[in-house]
Amino acid sequence: MNERTRGLIVWILIGLIAGWLASLIVGGGGLLRYILTGMVGSLVGGFLAQQFNIDLKLGNRFLEQVIVAAAGAIIVVLVARILA
Repeated sequence: MNERTRGLIVWILIGLIAGWLASLIVGGGGLLRYILTGMVGSLVGGFLAQQFNIDLKLGNRFLEQVIVAAAGAIIVVLVARILA
């Protein structure tokens, strides 16, 4: 497995976990929805964390990425509900 494929799998895994965490907080469900919400949330969360210079410093990069992605997914779901 090459590095690009591995990166995509990790991104999907982070998206799945982040989407599931977001659904626990704001509701919703389903595997596909978890993945999509989490992946979009990871982009939004990563962008916002970079813009506001947020560094969680937990010592575990994967966990930090999941938390940032979950926060982004929550924001995505709430904004979608406001606009819908």
